[in-house]
Amino acid sequence: MAITILITLVLVVTCVFIHYEMLRLISSAMPRMPGSPRRRMLSAIGVVFMAHIVEISLFAVAYGLMQHRWGLGGISGMTEGGWVDFFYFSAASYTTLGMGDLFPTGHLRFVAAIESLTGLVLIAWSASFTYLTMSNFWGLHKSRRK
Repeated sequence: MAITILITLVLVVTCVFIHYEMLRLISSAMPRMPGSPRRRMLSAIGVVFMAHIVEISLFAVAYGLMQHRWGLGGISGMTEGGWVDFFYFSAASYTTLGMGDLFPTGHLRFVAAIESLTGLVLIAWSASFTYLTMSNFWGLHKSRRK
């Protein structure tokens, strides 16, 4: 169980670091970006979306390694037997969607539970960032119409 806790801790810290850096980079780049406020906001949303995809992918890779390399559990249910299963399960866990057609066994249950909490926090962080960014750009958008 200690290795599972360590893997989970590394995943969470890595995801928080990626999220922080992606938000920091787009936040500092937006004021200097050419184009309309709409284009800048779409760029910000794209970066936020990519951060989530990268984070989901990290958990998916960890699930694959934990199942196939380290034998710490697995993903069961209606699997198709490929990387897509791990990515799909990770996305369902990260977003707290939890479809139920795939489910973790063994130590992967712990990782999946923590991934849900991590996803919840990072999605909320993204929503807050988007709201704050959007509130800064509404004024620019209105002033361009005049």
